[in-house]
Amino acid sequence: MLTVGDQFPEYELTACVSLDADNAFETINHKTYEGKWRVVFFWPKDFTFICPTEIAEFGRLNEEFADRDAQVLGASVDNEFVHFAWRKDHPDLRELPFPMLSDLNRELTSALGILTPDGVAQRATFIVDPNNEIQFSMVTAGSVGRNVKEVLRVLDALQSDELCPCNWNKGEATLDAAKLMAGADA
Repeated sequence: MLTVGDQFPEYELTACVSLDADNAFETINHKTYEGKWRVVFFWPKDFTFICPTEIAEFGRLNEEFADRDAQVLGASVDNEFVHFAWRKDHPDLRELPFPMLSDLNRELTSALGILTPDGVAQRATFIVDPNNEIQFSMVTAGSVGRNVKEVLRVLDALQSDELCPCNWNKGEATLDAAKLMAGADA
């Protein structure tokens, strides 16, 4: 699995971006959001149980990610028409403000190292900086939904460019290494 310090792979995928049939799909690639932070998360399958709870929460917090100049991108190996049908069917997914990418050929999931032996994506999250470098990666068991507020907290910490202690939240004091080192010598 690719991890912190690795370059996020190049990709070109079809995404479901709307329930308007005339504008439902767009091609999105690795350059579409160039120069921005990206939060790219994967779920195993559409029309399941845990996945829509996470996708809906990313949707609810999308403006907070946008305020941090971060683009949220969700993805699975389902095709764009399945994404469209799921969005249409599930009330919490109808107004999603971010693209649902289709990695039908499993190229991105394979390049990231998150494709299961069953051919579905692991429940993985990546935070990618404006230089296309992965700064955070996480995979949870298929039965465990991720904490979207924690992803936002990690993004805040990464963007602070400071030393952030355990449980740090935006607006709290960060660590001053020089002061800590001076105190250790005293």
